[in-house]
Amino acid sequence: MSDMKLTNERMMTFVGHEKIGTLKAAEKLMEFGDKQNLANEALAANVNDLIKRVCALEDANEVLVANINDLKKRVGVLEEKERRSSETVKKLTGDLSMAKRELDRVRLTSKLNSSSIERLNNAVRPSAGKAEKEEKDESADK
Repeated sequence: MSDMKLTNERMMTFVGHEKIGTLKAAEKLMEFGDKQNLANEALAANVNDLIKRVCALEDANEVLVANINDLKKRVGVLEEKERRSSETVKKLTGDLSMAKRELDRVRLTSKLNSSSIERLNNAVRPSAGKAEKEEKDESADK
């Protein structure tokens, strides 16, 4: 801001309502003119300072608007990345679920096959043992 502060005292250019004689009128008019010039200078300095401040604020505002627009673009890019990541996670979740079902099926099949093989093996062992016994008995009879 300007050093020329606008105060009521400084802006008062006419003081008094006394009657002025013709001889003093020029002197009073000159005094009034000087005071008015000082007030005008103070006003002009303050107006110029305000214009400078407004220009600086407009420049700062332009920078901020550019930053906001850049941030909006970045947010848009991030939202797109988040959407794609979300879709990828959904696909991976589906694939993982399908793989888990397949693994469970394979485990179940393996377990069933192991149980079937074990039952067949157990079924074959006693009959194999009987067959060997019979062969031994037949050889002993000869």
